[in-house]
Amino acid sequence: MAGRLMHAVQYEGYGGGAAGLKHVEVPVPTPSKGEVLLKLEATSINPIDWKIQKGMLRPLLPRKLPCIPTTDVAGEVVEIGSGVKNFKPGDKVVAMLSALTGGGFSEYGVASENLTVPRPPEVSAAEGASLPVAALTAHMALTQPIGLKLDKSGPHKNILVTAASGGVGHYAVQLAKLGNAHVTATCGARNIDFVKSLGADEVLDYNTPEGAALTSPSGKKYDGVVHCAPAIPWSVFEPNLGSSGKVVDITPGPSAMWTFAVKKLTFSKKRLVPLLLIPKGENLQYVVDLVKEGKLKSVVDSKFPLSKAEDAWAKSIDGHATGKIIVEP
Repeated sequence: MAGRLMHAVQYEGYGGGAAGLKHVEVPVPTPSKGEVLLKLEATSINPIDWKIQKGMLRPLLPRKLPCIPTTDVAGEVVEIGSGVKNFKPGDKVVAMLSALTGGGFSEYGVASENLTVPRPPEVSAAEGASLPVAALTAHMALTQPIGLKLDKSGPHKNILVTAASGGVGHYAVQLAKLGNAHVTATCGARNIDFVKSLGADEVLDYNTPEGAALTSPSGKKYDGVVHCAPAIPWSVFEPNLGSSGKVVDITPGPSAMWTFAVKKLTFSKKRLVPLLLIPKGENLQYVVDLVKEGKLKSVVDSKFPLSKAEDAWAKSIDGHATGKIIVEP
């Protein structure tokens, strides 16, 4: 593939939102050792993608500009780098591209073999591309800080999921139910039936006083919170938590980091835990298998062709998608 050009969408500087995206022709990348080159069939947008464009993670990300955004993809292996043992050209896969370089808004992308897993025919490209960041964040939040056993082998827990109709939230509700938890969820009024259909036991409209207070209608105290919504002060969570309740903040800001530090210093059993996703291939395989078995649904809000990538970007920034937004080359 060396020397061939492909269509891609990139941004050349910080800021600009959807208007900052440019359609370009760039060389098809070449897989290095331990990497696979994929012909991309779908990519999904995560809020972290446009937050990087806004400059919220500078100077860490992006590693260089211009940047072709998005990391979560499904596609077909077309070439393998040296040392790749588990894949061959023609294999259908789900992969997470490097967060340092992105690359999903294009016709081809390079993925590490370690974060690439087979995509069975029961899982569509859009369903597979929805999974990596969102489902792995939900999985990590529930299984690590909160300690929920998804095989139902552990103690029963009461879980709260905020912004439960979004990308991470809709997976967190389903995974928590797989772990036999009692799930309370918050969302906007228009998504209440949708969140109930995912298995939530109680759903709060965040625009009501009860929803804003995060109070369980059945009076339950939460053992764990998967917090996917914009900033909610610790003072709102604290009275709703069980004696050792943990709030896992998937988008921690400065105030969250301060609360985390204070709670740690005071040896409080109620904790706020900032979450930094550490993706693992075996966990990606686990969630893909759950979708294959019909135990986990990837809900697709909308699909856009790569030629309309800026419309998908704007929709994600708007923040009212139900499930995942997909772009297809």
